[in-house]
Amino acid sequence: MLRFTSDDPAVSGGTAYFILRSIMPATQTAAETELAELIIAAVNLEGVRPTDIDAEAPLFGAGLGLDSIDALEIALEVSRRYGLQLRSDDADNRRIFASLRSLAAYIQLHRQPRS
Repeated sequence: MLRFTSDDPAVSGGTAYFILRSIMPATQTAAETELAELIIAAVNLEGVRPTDIDAEAPLFGAGLGLDSIDALEIALEVSRRYGLQLRSDDADNRRIFASLRSLAAYIQLHRQPRS
């Protein structure tokens, strides 16, 4: 976060905070880095490193730029690696696939133990 002080009365308390995601992307956990690697391989994102993916940025549209076909590829790979099914008709898919962080959290909660 960037903090600055202001004498402007419009700034309550004289202090404002700004989050600079484009300059300081969210730090990835080990699980998020592993998932980023899976996503890169599943959809063939050439020239993209796992650390290039902001954990809180949107995966689809303006964020990473993935589309519905990419979502199917990712769901298939998640199923193979973690033993969990991501259904295309799940009403929570927008929330689950909102970002790398939200998808990783969902996987952590629902994954099947490895044998």
